[in-house]
Amino acid sequence: MSIFSRTRDIIAANVIDLVERSDDPAKTIRVIILEMEETLVEVRASAARLIADQKEKRQQIARLAALAESWTERAELALSRDREDLARLALVEKEKLAGLTAEIDEEVGSIEQALRSLEADIAKLQGKLREARARQHAVATRLESAENRVRLREAYAGQRTEAAFESFEALEREADYAEGQADALLLAAPPRTLEEEIAELRVADRVDAELEAMKARRLAA
Repeated sequence: MSIFSRTRDIIAANVIDLVERSDDPAKTIRVIILEMEETLVEVRASAARLIADQKEKRQQIARLAALAESWTERAELALSRDREDLARLALVEKEKLAGLTAEIDEEVGSIEQALRSLEADIAKLQGKLREARARQHAVATRLESAENRVRLREAYAGQRTEAAFESFEALEREADYAEGQADALLLAAPPRTLEEEIAELRVADRVDAELEAMKARRLAA
């Protein structure tokens, strides 16, 4: 997946708009950052090559200047020996060197202009990269917040929670049924009256008396 095709695309891009229009914001922002980082490396490499070329050409200019100076000395020497012809030839060589120096100096100027343009591009790329990374952090924060909300939702309204509450309700229904049965039993067995209790005592006395009589007869036999 490629979003940008060149440095100018990145500089002109609206990172926020690209992310918000994406079906997968997290993936899109990762791709954007990766392409920006790769492009930044390439632009810096280009700048490094230009700086090396600039340094080499300045060294060439210095060598040409030294050589031109030597031709000046030769012309003066020839002229001091009344060899104007040789002096002229020496100055012609010096002029050739001056022309070559001017060409190289023009190339140095072009390199400097290209470097200024690359430096501006690098600064803009770095700004876009910071924007993309900030957007990535914002997206990550939103995703984390959404995931937390989902977990909270599941905690109080998820299937497991609902199943647990259904179990609680079933237990409560069982408890209600057991309590109802107990209440029903109490209703089926109303408290005894005073006469019923006294009658039970009389029955108990007769049973005891008969039991004692049975014991006595067994002993007599």
